Amino acid sequence: MVQKDKGAWAWVPVLYFTQGLPYVLVVTVSVIMYKKLGVSNEDIGLYTSILYLPWVLKPLWSPFVDLKSTKRKWFLSMQLLIAIALLGVGLTLPTKMFFVSSLACFWMAAFASATNDIASDGYYMLGLTEKKQSFFVGMRSTFYRLAMVTGEGLIVVLAGFLENKYGDNTKAWSVTMSAAAFLMLIMTVANFFVTPKYESESNQEKEKPAGFLEVFASFFKKPGIGIALAFILTYRLGESQLVKMTSPFLLDSPDKGGLGYSTEQLGTIFGTAGVIFLSIGGILGGILISRDGLKKWMLPMVLSLNLPNILYAVLAITNTTNIYAVTATVIFEKFGYGFGFAAFLMYLIYIADGKSKTSHYAIATGFMALGMMLPGMVSGYIQQWLGYDGFFVWVVIAALPALFLLKFISYPADFGKKTTLPNE
Repeated sequence: MVQKDKGAWAWVPVLYFTQGLPYVLVVTVSVIMYKKLGVSNEDIGLYTSILYLPWVLKPLWSPFVDLKSTKRKWFLSMQLLIAIALLGVGLTLPTKMFFVSSLACFWMAAFASATNDIASDGYYMLGLTEKKQSFFVGMRSTFYRLAMVTGEGLIVVLAGFLENKYGDNTKAWSVTMSAAAFLMLIMTVANFFVTPKYESESNQEKEKPAGFLEVFASFFKKPGIGIALAFILTYRLGESQLVKMTSPFLLDSPDKGGLGYSTEQLGTIFGTAGVIFLSIGGILGGILISRDGLKKWMLPMVLSLNLPNILYAVLAITNTTNIYAVTATVIFEKFGYGFGFAAFLMYLIYIADGKSKTSHYAIATGFMALGMMLPGMVSGYIQQWLGYDGFFVWVVIAALPALFLLKFISYPADFGKKTTLPNE
């Protein structure tokens, strides 16, 4: 078996960029695409949030990923399936049943992406030593977010360019999603070459749980699991709604309370300032946790994830369309997101400690996805009820439950510092 940490500087960025790319295409870029194809905010919020369901349910098949084959074989096969599904989206958009058929393809991509997450995260925890897990958490988070900004930025810019070129939004997005499928195929090939074979099916028996039900029983017997799950469900309560309505807010015309930006402008803002400051926030978060431990930075990171949402409320209330104000809002939001998500990742790694860490991490992230899906499903209806100004005020208030629960959760103060991560 290959020595742990080998080639991590190469495979961690590539693996987590590939993990983030299908996620952003399914749950975020789909929002922009359907908005430009004339789908209502209510339907966008509802149906694109239901696409979170595979991430919610992935704990049900995560033990199968533990019990059968290797993590590397799993994520390579799932990445190939994602590329095929995204091509399906591109090919079905010109049809009369584009909404139903493209949603079906997104569903296939979502299922494969959720399974890819299970295998990739398990590979990360098996392939790195204790001290390297906390060190690379910032890079892992950053390249995952870079993939998201690539989707929200470069891919959306491409769509905007093609909209102007063709004068046909359907054709523009069909070509764009086909191009995204090709990019996913390239990343799959890259992962094939840069990921070492840390595992073999014969020597992984000691890592595998004894049985399917044992995985779930051992997870829910963890001390303080009730409070921990409540915290996981509410950590991203504001973001889960913000992420669904930010693009419609920027794209909607001023008479509807939006800012009237074009698809290209939206993609350019996210793809330039967004990517730079998200990278800085994610890397800085990982370094600080590795240096000082999780306890010192948990509260600042929770605040950093939520306080920038105030700026969106200000934009909506004042109807500010100034490009510098909007860009500054995106900068603060992306930096805060990258910085704040580092703490969440480390807490999930702590919760997953134990023999079945791959499956337990999948269960924890399944609850995280549930916390994203349910609020996101009603976000469009809340926005229509409150307007964009009232909606973003509500998003700011949604940070309060996680802040309240913060004092009740328990974990080692120095968790994540140096060699304090759980033993392999």
